[in-house]
Formats: sequence, C-alpha cells, structure tokens
Amino acid sequence: MADDIKFDHKKQDDQKSIVDTIIHVVDTQSAGVYFLYGYGGTGKTFVWTTLSFAIRSNGGIVCTVASSGIASLLLPAPMCHKFTFEALDKSLKDIMHNNLPFGGDFRQILPIVPKGNRSDIVHATINASYIWDHSQILRLTKNMRLLSSAFGQPNNQEFNQFSDWLLDIGDDKVGQANDGFSEITIPDEFLIKDYTDPIHAIVEATYPNLIHNYNNTDYLQKRVVLASKKDIEYCSTDSIDKSDELLNPAFGLLTPEFLNSLQTSGIPNHKLKLKVGTPIMLIRNLDQADGLCNGTKLIITRLGSNVVESEVIIGPNTGNRTYIPRINMRQFPFIVSYAMTINKSQGQSFEHVGLYLSHPIFSHGQLYVVLSRVKSKKGLHILIHDNQGIPKNLTTNVVYKEIFSNL
Repeated sequence: MADDIKFDHKKQDDQKSIVDTIIHVVDTQSAGVYFLYGYGGTGKTFVWTTLSFAIRSNGGIVCTVASSGIASLLLPAPMCHKFTFEALDKSLKDIMHNNLPFGGDFRQILPIVPKGNRSDIVHATINASYIWDHSQILRLTKNMRLLSSAFGQPNNQEFNQFSDWLLDIGDDKVGQANDGFSEITIPDEFLIKDYTDPIHAIVEATYPNLIHNYNNTDYLQKRVVLASKKDIEYCSTDSIDKSDELLNPAFGLLTPEFLNSLQTSGIPNHKLKLKVGTPIMLIRNLDQADGLCNGTKLIITRLGSNVVESEVIIGPNTGNRTYIPRINMRQFPFIVSYAMTINKSQGQSFEHVGLYLSHPIFSHGQLYVVLSRVKSKKGLHILIHDNQGIPKNLTTNVVYKEIFSNL
C-alpha cells in the first residue's frame, strides 16, 4: 500500500517515513497508539489525510474523530480533553484491538475547561492521561506551510529566521517570562502603526481593493482577520435589571424588537444581510463527510427563500458546491465571516493574515497559533493598540511550559 503513495522526497522524507510506519502497522495488524508531534505548518493534516485515503482505498476503515466542528477534519489531539481518548480507548478495548493514531502540537491551544484554572487545563491534556505512557511519538520538523508560500521560494536565511521566531514564541523563549506570561516585542516589519481608524486599517491591509474583489473566491479564501476575542458593543444599558421585575408579570412581555437584537455565540443573528460573494462561516455541524462542520468557511453563490447555495473555500473540500437550508431554529446556521477568533483558525492556513489585538491574548498557545497560520512573513499584518487607540509594539504571550515536560 505504501508504494502507491507519492511524496516529494526532497521536502517530505519525514512525512513519508511516518506514513510508512503507520501503514506497516495497519498491514501487519499490530496494535499501538501513535502521536504525530509537529509544530504549526509541518504537514500534520497532510499526513492524516494521506493515511485516511491510503487505508480506505485498500478496504480499511478509518474513523476521524475530534471534540467539535471543523476540528473533526483536522484532528488536533492536544485541544481535546484526555477523557475523550480514555473513553475511546476503553470502548475499543471492549470491542476489538485497534490502532489509535493521534496528532497535534502542544504549543497550540489546549483543551477548554469551563471555569478551570491553569492546572486544570494542563491536567486535561492527552499527555496527562495513562494512554500517553503507551504512545509512540512520531515527529515532523520541516515547516511545509512556509515552504509552500505563494510569494515564491523563500530565502533560506529569511525562512529559517521566521520559522525559528515562531518556534521561540511557542516555546516562550522570546521576552522575559513570568510564570507563563511574557511581554514580547513584535518586529516593525509586521506592524501597522499609521492609522486613524484601527478597524479600517487592519481590513485595508488584509483585504486591499475589497470593493473590486468582494465576489472573488480565490481572493477571499486566502485572507482572514483574526482577533483574540469578539468585541462587545455597549449601549446605554447592556443588561436587564432583574431585581424586582422577576416578580412582575410584565417582565415576560419583552418586545420582539428586544429579543431580535440579542446576539450570542453559537446562535445566528435574527437578521442576516447577505449577497452573492459574501464569505460565511458555519456555526453548526451539517455534514462531516462533505466538510460542512462548525467553523467551515464558504462563499455564497446563490440566494433562495429557504436555501443558500454556497461554495467551500477552505480545507480538502475546497470548490465543492452545497445547499444550506434553514433548520429548526428558523434561521440559516452561519454568520458572515471576513474575520474569526484565533481559536476558530487553528489548523487552517492563509496567505494573508491580519491580527487585530485591541485586547491581548489570554490563554496558552494563542499567539503562536495566529502567527503560524500565515504561509509567508510577507502576508502577516499586526495591529496592536491600547485602550486609547494608541499603537503599540508590545503584546502578551502565554505559554504553560509544564505541558512540554514529558514529550
């Protein structure tokens, strides 16, 4: 089976070695747990996809799993709670012998533990599980994302410097660390400093000439604005005083206008203003086999009364046309997406990334993730400002070094 897989041997020797190892395990029906470890851009997703196609083409069964949404197409194991894998391990032991290949990068975002502190998060990762003691670690070291840059073959010195800088940020070797938090200086070549409106500036840097390219699929799929969190718009009153009204029947007579104005994560807005060419992002899992998961980006190609035709613009299903219906929530399950949060971007690659930091990042690996989404340093644009809108060149990096202790 392995002989049918073609690789660029000059660039992909380590990828081929790992694929050959897993294929041999499958062919010989050996048992084992394998973890593919590599920093952002080394080709983990390519290896997983290659293995899936190769094994399935030979009649084997591959079950791609993840905790949620588009991650199910990308398998970032360090982002999943260890209990997920322990439950899978125990279930498969009850049914059959099985090989469990996982993969990821512990420099990236770790599991989200509701109301959990640092120790809770570290203890929830897969390398804190009993499974880790039985895992064989396979490593990728070559940054294929940067090597595939659309800006041409990178200068070796420039390529190595940028790649090393990304790794140093992921390992918390830049700036003076203070219990996992450090202030780092962003090089001027990436910064946007001259602006009057920061939002307009980051959009113009990331989406130049947008008015002439708003319906250009190739233009839109290569670009994204990323931020550490969603901004909050404050009105004169941003919450209801519930102290006395809860006892008053009139409290239940909230107007439709008020209810329709509510916006919350994971629920589409009451009113969606759409047109052909608008990029959107799914916020519901519709069809994993076709890549239609929470976080998938598409571009609208046709609008109907109860269905929207759109084209996938990211991932292995790029170019596929699909029809998105209104579901039982009576609204289309997507949002307009010229920008997204850093967590949503994990595992994706772009040629142009605009990083907008009106607020510093706040959890392990976020800064490393966002900086490593770009295929070339020339496509990275960063805008940092304080509460008064004054530009800065300093930002916060968060790294929990104890996560690397048993790698």
